[in-house]
Amino acid sequence: MSDTGEDIRPRTKLDEATADIYAENGSIRGDFLAAVGAAIADSDTSFLRKHVARLHESELGDLLESIPPEQRLALVRLLGDDFDLTALTEVDEAIRMEIVDQMPNAQIAAAIGDLDSDDAVYILEDLDQEDREEILAQLPFTERVRLRRALDYPEQSAGRRMQTEFVAVPPFWTVGQTIDYMREEADLPESFTQIFVVDPTFKLLGVVYLDKILRTKRGVKIEAIMRETNYPVPADMDQEEAAQLFEQYDLLSAAVVDNNGRLVGVLTIDDVVDVIQEEAEEDIMRLSGVGDEELSDSVKQTSRSRIPWLLVNLFTAFISASVISLFEATIEEVVALAILMPIVAGMGGNAGSQTMTVTVRALATRNLDIHNAWRVARREAGVGLINGVVIGVLVGTVAGLWFQDPHIGGLIATAMLINMFAAAMAGIMIPLLLDRAGADPAVSSAVFVTAITDTTGFFAFLGLATIWLLP
Repeated sequence: MSDTGEDIRPRTKLDEATADIYAENGSIRGDFLAAVGAAIADSDTSFLRKHVARLHESELGDLLESIPPEQRLALVRLLGDDFDLTALTEVDEAIRMEIVDQMPNAQIAAAIGDLDSDDAVYILEDLDQEDREEILAQLPFTERVRLRRALDYPEQSAGRRMQTEFVAVPPFWTVGQTIDYMREEADLPESFTQIFVVDPTFKLLGVVYLDKILRTKRGVKIEAIMRETNYPVPADMDQEEAAQLFEQYDLLSAAVVDNNGRLVGVLTIDDVVDVIQEEAEEDIMRLSGVGDEELSDSVKQTSRSRIPWLLVNLFTAFISASVISLFEATIEEVVALAILMPIVAGMGGNAGSQTMTVTVRALATRNLDIHNAWRVARREAGVGLINGVVIGVLVGTVAGLWFQDPHIGGLIATAMLINMFAAAMAGIMIPLLLDRAGADPAVSSAVFVTAITDTTGFFAFLGLATIWLLP
């Protein structure tokens, strides 16, 4: 039953007007998905307009990701002009392109006109050039120029993320003129907190916050109450660097300027939050060697993104195997070595991954650079030695008791200390060297750190065994 007492759909068990579509675990409620699926099957547009079209863009995005592909396309078709195109900024790229490819360009152009410019650019940037131009050609001249200018900036730059709708006034206006302008002008952003001050060439001079406007008498000129703009963002700045400015200086919004200092847009905190989330997810994915993989990717796409680094890892595994083959005679003499080798390699790999993860993240957030690298390296060396001693003593004691041979215990304890130290140094030095060489440490570090820890662990363990145990 709905909150008005009427049945939402007789075939479902929904007991409210879907005010909350989420279950306690954060996923979309099964009864709501069933109701939507039934409505799509019956082409029940009245139900879809009442209970789906009203959803927030993020909720609609979650719904699109939760239903089967054939239902997604049918849902968009049935909603028609009531489908909120902003929801496509909340879904995986594969799902977004799947939907957009099935929508007529005229429908996309009509919907684009109602979006904020940053959302419009987000959708347009992935389209084919031909489709993009056809859509842009159907937009009003001013809006078309704004979007094309944003699309001209590099991908993942502040210019691509900025919103081109903003409020800008000359310095000689009074507070009263500014207030009247905001009341009467129809083409203004839906929400804003800053009014930018520009000269006749649109060069950025300063900024006035709305609270200052409200507290100042109408006759006071804007130039008397404006302040210098806090940290204007160059349009070609990488979006991750722009996000770091927001984090460092606690910004809610920032002016975006071109190479001549002219105001071209504004970057807002909601876009920056998306950037931070995307960059964090990207770093995590690349650390695992899976690139830009998304949950909606096909089996073929997923396999293709993972194979390259698996092949590199296979090559390094053969290097580690070749080290083992050098000590074949030693292993034949002392079978316990074959049992204990995975412990040495596994612990070294885990220790290296810990240090590598911290290092890569510190590099990404600019918290680690040439000025503090040596200090951090010394710290990690100390951590590697301490952990090596603790883990080595523990493993050595267990191994000595297991095989009733103190020599075996002392051997693996020593090898563990060497490998844990090597893992700590590899975990910090490899990302630093890759970053210095201009490579992305998040992509390449894991394979090389694993190769070093495996090779060092096997060589130390088997080499010491050859010297220590064999006559």
